[in-house]
Amino acid sequence: MVRCHLRDEFRVIQGKLELGLFDQAFDERPDRLAVFDPRARVIIAALCATTVVSLQSLSMAFLALCSAILLAWLGGVSVRRLGYLLPLELLMLVLLLTLPFSVPGAPLLQLGSFAASAEGLALVLLILFKANAVVLVLFGLVGAIGPGPTVHALASLGLSTKLCQLLLLTLRQIDLVGAEYRRMRLAMRARAFVPRSDRHSWRALGWLIGMLLVRSLARGQRVADAMRCRGFDGQLRLLQRFHWQRGDTLLLFGALPLLAGLLLVDSS
Repeated sequence: MVRCHLRDEFRVIQGKLELGLFDQAFDERPDRLAVFDPRARVIIAALCATTVVSLQSLSMAFLALCSAILLAWLGGVSVRRLGYLLPLELLMLVLLLTLPFSVPGAPLLQLGSFAASAEGLALVLLILFKANAVVLVLFGLVGAIGPGPTVHALASLGLSTKLCQLLLLTLRQIDLVGAEYRRMRLAMRARAFVPRSDRHSWRALGWLIGMLLVRSLARGQRVADAMRCRGFDGQLRLLQRFHWQRGDTLLLFGALPLLAGLLLVDSS
C-alpha cells in the first residue's frame, strides 16, 4: 500500500514537472504595489504611458526606461513574463535594420549606395526606449492586478459598461480560442500532419483556421445562452469593492510632479 501511495505521489510530481507548475511557483515574485488601490495604479499607468510617449529626448527616454524597470520589479514581474516582450523586440530589430537607412542625416555606416545616418539610429533608440518603457509600466502597474480587477477598476473610473463587458468577454474568449487551437493542432499532430510548403499543408491550415472560427462562433453563442439562462440583463455587476486610502492619494499626487518634471526637463 505504501509503495502504491509513493508511486501515485511520484506520478503527480512528474505531471506537475511536465506542466511546468513548479517552475511557475518558483518564478512568482511578490507584488510590492499590491497595497495600493487598483484604480490608482490604472490612473498612474495611463499618465506614465502618456508622458513616456511624449518624450523627445534620448536621455529622458532612457531615464523613463530605467524607472519602468524599477516599477516592473516592484510590481512583481517575473522573468518568465518578460518573454512577452519578444515580439516587440523583433519589431524593434526590424526598425533597427531599416530606419537608419531611410532617415537623412550624418552618415554613420556606408553599405554600397545605402548610408545609415546617426539621426536614424538615434530615432530607433528613442522608439526602443519608449516602447519598452510603456510596456514595462503596464506590466508592473496593471499586469500584476489581473484582468478581472483591472476591468472592474476601469468600470469604477467611469468607463462605459458595455466596453467593460466586451473587454471581459474578449479576454475570456482569447483563452478559450487558444485552448481550442491547441487541441486541434494536437489532433493534427496525432494524425502525423507535418506542415510543409505544399498544397496539402496550406489546405489543411486553411481548414484549421476555418474550423477554429466556426467553433469560436459556436462557443460564443453557448456562452451568450448560458448568460441569459443565469438572468443576465446587460448590466455589469461589480463584484469587487475598492477602498481608496490616503496612501493612494499620496501616490497619485507624488507621481504628478515627477511626470511633470520629466516633461519640463525633456522640453528644455
